[in-house]
Amino acid sequence: MNPVIGLDISKGESQVQAFLDKGKPYRKSFKDSHTLEGLCLLVGFLEEVKRETGKKPPVVLEETGHYHSSVFHNLEDRGYLMIIINSLISYKDKSSKSSESTNKATLDLCLTKKQNHFPRYSLITVSTQKQQNLPEIM
Repeated sequence: MNPVIGLDISKGESQVQAFLDKGKPYRKSFKDSHTLEGLCLLVGFLEEVKRETGKKPPVVLEETGHYHSSVFHNLEDRGYLMIIINSLISYKDKSSKSSESTNKATLDLCLTKKQNHFPRYSLITVSTQKQQNLPEIM
């Protein structure tokens, strides 16, 4: 299994969706607040996915300025690989395709990380704390 967590972050809350593998969503998506209680619930959910798959899932989110910072730092401090999609590239892609195909393309990008298809240009930013370990993950 290649688990991945997708976060759609907005002001004060995130929409969370986990995938155990390509095309295999885990439970239904849910909203989570950016409070201390909400962040604890999110970490608990990530640990549940880890127990289910035996792997710590990477977390993928679109850059949202300061809205994503509390979530990003909380999860990065706990050792999660954080992958941030550049919002300008994402916006350009969304304007040329349906959002469904954009979301699928983003998920495909994340799920193929072990096959060494991870692009190394401005599409993504990997948390600096984890960049040195990226080749081991791929």
